[in-house]
Amino acid sequence: MDANDFLAGRFEEHRSHLKAVAYRMLGSLAEADDAVQEAWLRLSRTDSGEIDNLGGWLTTVVGRVCLDMLRTRTSRREDPLEQRLPDPVISGEDGGDPEQQVLVADAVGLALLVVLESLSPAERLAFVLHDMFAVPFEQIAPIVDRTPATAKKLASRARQRVRGTVPSPDPDPSRQRRVVDAFLAAARGGDFEALLALLDPDVVMRVDAGAVAKGGMWTINGAAAVAGQMANFKRFSTTYTAEPVLVNGVVGFVGMLNGEPRSVLSFIVTDGRIAALDILSDPDRIAGLALTTPAD
Repeated sequence: MDANDFLAGRFEEHRSHLKAVAYRMLGSLAEADDAVQEAWLRLSRTDSGEIDNLGGWLTTVVGRVCLDMLRTRTSRREDPLEQRLPDPVISGEDGGDPEQQVLVADAVGLALLVVLESLSPAERLAFVLHDMFAVPFEQIAPIVDRTPATAKKLASRARQRVRGTVPSPDPDPSRQRRVVDAFLAAARGGDFEALLALLDPDVVMRVDAGAVAKGGMWTINGAAAVAGQMANFKRFSTTYTAEPVLVNGVVGFVGMLNGEPRSVLSFIVTDGRIAALDILSDPDRIAGLALTTPAD
């Protein structure tokens, strides 16, 4: 084995961790892959013999790359309020492969990633690296060109903005699934009262239909408003099927219309009611997920 093969093998040992860092930073699976690839290119141009802690060095590099990508994204965004749902990580109800499990460990659901989008790039980096991956502030500080004390303040501000904004899902997947199945049955039947009973009074529903749709991503708040929207689902009930999946580790389903994937729905179930519902129906992004039915 030559030196390059040895170095590539050592890099592969860290790939899943690095992609998990990048996914939390960027909310995009494709961009996360790009960030990890850039880390490999930088490593291949570096004298690895001078690196004492390869994992720490690579995490720092991925952090820098993601910070630059976030800053570029922010500067190019025409509308500062423009939002979209992060890319979902979809797996079977058995939990998926190890890389998928690493990506969504510690309850990193779509709802949390949406909140992270509201942070500044420096705040997001400090929070993700420190609170999610236990990277010390002494290592974070040079990435954001701050002192360790200032990096700590960045993470603290981010923590305050994140705290309490995302409900905690029921830890029992079977209880989650029962509530979601009942919700789907009520939606198919156009049963407004049953829907209302299954929704938390303060439920939040986010719908991302893509830039081509009027409004792009929008939010609906409150049980009555969400139930009213979902009661309209009845008209699709004869041609719409739902394939059960996990979406970022919580229950959800892929909506199939006439046998074609059309949407991904993710639910947060708390105390027997749905506290949050995220719907991705952007045709381009759904196509990019390469979803298939179990028969395929």
